[in-house]
Amino acid sequence: MNYFADMSWKDAIKDVIDILIVSYVIYKLLVLIRGTRAVQLLKGIFVLVLTWAISTWFDLYTLKWLMNQMFTFGVLAIVIIFQPELRRALEQLGRGKLFGGRSNSELDETGRVIGELIKAVNYMSRRKIGALIVFERNTGLNEYIESGIAMHSQMSSELLINIFIPNTPLHDGAVIVRGDSIAAAACYLPLSENPFISKELGTRHRAGIGISEVGDAISIIVSEETGQVSLALNGQVVRDIKEESLISKLFEELKPKVKKELRLFWKRKGEQNG
Repeated sequence: MNYFADMSWKDAIKDVIDILIVSYVIYKLLVLIRGTRAVQLLKGIFVLVLTWAISTWFDLYTLKWLMNQMFTFGVLAIVIIFQPELRRALEQLGRGKLFGGRSNSELDETGRVIGELIKAVNYMSRRKIGALIVFERNTGLNEYIESGIAMHSQMSSELLINIFIPNTPLHDGAVIVRGDSIAAAACYLPLSENPFISKELGTRHRAGIGISEVGDAISIIVSEETGQVSLALNGQVVRDIKEESLISKLFEELKPKVKKELRLFWKRKGEQNG
């Protein structure tokens, strides 16, 4: 209490800034590892820390000694285990993207990814090649990525088309796109249990709707029977969506969130002033 009583307004502002900076750093680190295997490793570390706290509280000598030994070599183990995530963080820091917003190059990359998708979807739609393509957003899809075949390949229309060509090893299942790359193919997705879905829709459509129900993923489905293109988002499906509408919706949902929120803010301000 004496600390707060003697605190000046300058000290209070300094402490608030300090807390905000630390909170922002922790937030960016969580965003960085979201949807990666690091999340599961952090859960394991939390269990170890909890075990150490219990052993210290109850003075369990042998268990506490074991935990101390693990923590002694734990830093080196963490560096080895988290090497891909640490490299990714350093690369983003070098490009000035770890603490900043998205750059124009990322907007361009979003446009490129959507363009490659549209070319592939148009090709498959004309030839009635069934396809299911899922875009990961804030909700990590690692559980479903691990059910398929890992690819980590740059997004391209040619690769998408080759994946879904009938009777190829990877055509049966979903492709999951993470950022600007194809994370995995032949992935198994949860089927929607919504009783109001049209009986005309088959397993591919139910899987596309199902993955959009458990998170914020976006699914694009090409029907093998009709060639129609459908978009699933938030548990809802838009059937036979036109190319212009599909491009507009994808860019609206996939483009940098900060820029999207700023655009909406200024739009509302303009409407109020008008």
